[in-house]
Amino acid sequence: MFFLGNASGHDLVFHLSSWLDVAGQWREGIWFPRWAEWANWGYGEPRFIFYPPLSWLLGAALGSLLPWRMAPGAFVWLALVFAGISMWQVAGEFLPSREAAAAALIYTINPYFFVVVYYRSDFAELLAGALLPLMFLGALQVARKGWTGILLLAAVFAALWLSNAPAAVIATYSLCLLLAVSCALGRSLRPLFLGATAMLLGFGLAAFYILPAAYEQRWVQISMVLGENLTPEKNFLFTHVGDPEFILFNWKISGVALAMILITALAAVFVGERRRSYPAAWWMILSLAGASALLMFPPTEILWRYIPKLRFVQFPWRWSIPLGAAYAVFLGIAVCRLRRAWIAWLALFIATSALAAAIIHDAWWDSMNYPVLARGIRTDHGYEGTDEYAPVGFDRFAIPGANQVTDDQPIPPGPPVLRYQKLDPVSEKTVPATGVRLHTEEWTAEHRVFNSESPQPVTLAVRLADFPAWKLRVDGVDTSTESQPPQGEILIPLRAGSHHVEIRFVRTPDRTAGMAISGISFLAFLAVLLSSRRSAREP
Repeated sequence: MFFLGNASGHDLVFHLSSWLDVAGQWREGIWFPRWAEWANWGYGEPRFIFYPPLSWLLGAALGSLLPWRMAPGAFVWLALVFAGISMWQVAGEFLPSREAAAAALIYTINPYFFVVVYYRSDFAELLAGALLPLMFLGALQVARKGWTGILLLAAVFAALWLSNAPAAVIATYSLCLLLAVSCALGRSLRPLFLGATAMLLGFGLAAFYILPAAYEQRWVQISMVLGENLTPEKNFLFTHVGDPEFILFNWKISGVALAMILITALAAVFVGERRRSYPAAWWMILSLAGASALLMFPPTEILWRYIPKLRFVQFPWRWSIPLGAAYAVFLGIAVCRLRRAWIAWLALFIATSALAAAIIHDAWWDSMNYPVLARGIRTDHGYEGTDEYAPVGFDRFAIPGANQVTDDQPIPPGPPVLRYQKLDPVSEKTVPATGVRLHTEEWTAEHRVFNSESPQPVTLAVRLADFPAWKLRVDGVDTSTESQPPQGEILIPLRAGSHHVEIRFVRTPDRTAGMAISGISFLAFLAVLLSSRRSAREP
């Protein structure tokens, strides 16, 4: 990246536009954005209600501190370093220091991370992958130490849900499996009870995001997240469904996943006798590796259909995240066990370097992503939105000029109010109105204020997608917003004369409830933390 710029993976524009939007709202005094102001070419979308906040907060912070061109690379570097530290921590619980360090290094450079960084540019998933080993550490501590392990597990579980939703679903079912294996080995339901308590506390800590994201799905076109080629049925390993370009990418990532599965299996067999030294960790890791591998293949389609929310993982090969942890542990032990370990390290270095070079050569490098996005926001053009976060009744392709949009010629910037309409008493049809004068007092991401003056009744079409959280006041009186598909922008009918119009993005009851639950959960977390520290000091 230092030499070639940023790898333009599938999600780079989505993440980079989010970071730029958040950084801009910080300058407006909005510390925790909920509405993506410049999405859909300035009409906006409630992206930050539904997309977990840790990645876009970190990305916006990096972009604010560093040159924006460096922000993606800095994010990747931090995530990978943290991934190594996380794996080193968990492996150090049951492995000698040399093997723990080997597992940490191998996890940091595991092949799936190359795919995430260079092909997909999914920074949120990379962050979740960096956190995942700590969840395994929390599960081990719950099994060994009882109540004292709950806090780590709850904190990491909450952080996973605040990082990436598909990875969080994977982490939830992975944790259930780890706890079930721990119960079977210990012949006790205590780990399951303690783990469930930690999960409940983790859900509570993340409720300020989870509750609004779950409740407000009814207000957006969330089903589009499983549209086109985004369903599990079309993304099992080595699929034959879809267009040639889609199949080619699937086979590339399938080759990486299959190689990881085979290497993990061979390494586990090679060091199989070590299971007597740390049986709990061994069987927990092996079970997770086996389940992760199986779920990538078509025979498990029935599970993808009926296990709650599993379909929202979208891509079965995403189970390479927990598989990567098992891959690192077993391969790290195997490499260190060899008499001439340097030969194994050399072979691993050559194989990893060859794979990295091939992926880097095959990846798409585009240095224009940041300049185009930054110019779009700076000149009030905005940027392209997403299907699944578009409000119900809003068609982002019906925006005037949207079908002719290119990076070089986006939709031209428009005034806050796009059209003035009136009802023709003769034809009873809506026609353009004239003689309307506007004065904008404030126009920020979450607060729009302007004055209107017209000699006749008029309807104002505002450059803003309608969404239930937008509240309208006309001349100090609360008024219901109106909209008409397919454009779905806010329409404001006004009588003749002068009017003061205020549109504010308010906190809905579900968001208030989520914040309250998170606050109570945080107080409970602190109470348990202080209690455990007090108990540790007592003789």
